[in-house]
Amino acid sequence: MDLELEMLVAGSSPHELEQIYQNALKDGEIDHFSSAIRSCYEADPDNLLYAAWYYRLKDALEPAVTPRRAVNWTLAIPLSMLTGLIYWLLSDFGAFSILDNIPSLVLWWSPIAAMSALIFLSVTAKSNIARAVALGLGLMAVAAYAIVFVPRMEPEWKVEQYLILSAIHIPLLCWIALGISVLGFRSSVEDRFAFLIKSIEVIITAGLYLIAGVVVGAITVGMFAALSIELPEIWLRLIAAGGFGLLPVLAVASVYDPGSTPSEQDFAHGLGRFIATMMRLLLPLTLGVLVIYIIVIPFNFSEPFINRDVLIVYNVMLFGIIGLLIGATPISDADLSPQRKAWLRWGVIMAATLAVLISIYALSAIIYRTIEGGLTINRMMISGWNIINIGILVWLVYRQFKDGRPRYVSSLHSVFSFATSLYFAWGLFLVLAVPWLFR
Repeated sequence: MDLELEMLVAGSSPHELEQIYQNALKDGEIDHFSSAIRSCYEADPDNLLYAAWYYRLKDALEPAVTPRRAVNWTLAIPLSMLTGLIYWLLSDFGAFSILDNIPSLVLWWSPIAAMSALIFLSVTAKSNIARAVALGLGLMAVAAYAIVFVPRMEPEWKVEQYLILSAIHIPLLCWIALGISVLGFRSSVEDRFAFLIKSIEVIITAGLYLIAGVVVGAITVGMFAALSIELPEIWLRLIAAGGFGLLPVLAVASVYDPGSTPSEQDFAHGLGRFIATMMRLLLPLTLGVLVIYIIVIPFNFSEPFINRDVLIVYNVMLFGIIGLLIGATPISDADLSPQRKAWLRWGVIMAATLAVLISIYALSAIIYRTIEGGLTINRMMISGWNIINIGILVWLVYRQFKDGRPRYVSSLHSVFSFATSLYFAWGLFLVLAVPWLFR
């Protein structure tokens, strides 16, 4: 029977109408129920039962109006331009390089961008300015530390590996510093997880800006080339490096409201909602790929034992799986219907389990290569990240069964929030300790 017709029949029975509501809530059809109530009320406004339900659900019936967030472009734009100009200056590889052939911008770009973002967030929020400056200076010190130690390492393979390690992990430390700036040193699980989701949104926004910037830059160079005008190197650096420097603060300003805590940010509209939907749609596809991959592993079992590039791919895969699971996890327990939450929960458990199996296989290959060829910077770095990520996923699966279905969302929030502390500790250890361990 059509829902509206059922309501018309139950129009004089509070018990029956309540039962219809509970069924709609259970099946995730509350919007359909709300629309049917509206129709019944409009058809029979004198029916007190319809009127009571109409006003009970009035907020659900009327679209919520989200107040427009005032973005502090007055500060964001000058900071972006200043960051771009600094990038442009450091892109002069002849004047600013490491070992005479490696651009120092490789290590400086993320602390500089983070400093600008920290200033924007703290000044706009009018709080924690001293903490933001201290964190920014600390990041600069970490980059300077790496630059000082790179030339002192021998032989050449140590220089290369430590440089790659620093280029990867200094941006990670910058991201965590931004989190400490907005969260403080003591924060709730809800705020930490909300910060993770907003971070994904900022990264994707920056990527969209980058695509647009590349298109504009290519058109600009092409238009001059059409007139047989070759732009000087200094202008090309301004377009490339300077343009890239505009992105970080603009992306943060576009997505994050410094005046609200992470859990108070808007996740229901715009890019945030699209990202959550996209991640959930990718989850079944990812499960299929993981299942197929596990099936074909026995046919090429020795490849990661002899080819280190395969191990790098496995490590990237592991980070990708964790990022996918974070993005697919609801902000609130009420974001999905009970049926969809059940499907999502089992999808998360299966993806985590399959990723653990593949990662244990990869970790065994790393251990084998370490026993055969000795411990290197790369092997220590990759094995450490594998152990940490495997531990996170195993803990995730354990908590899902321990806490059960009713608490599965809060359980995921707790696991991913704790993971940020492990990431910070291992990333900082690698950047600071490796020069001393591999002298």
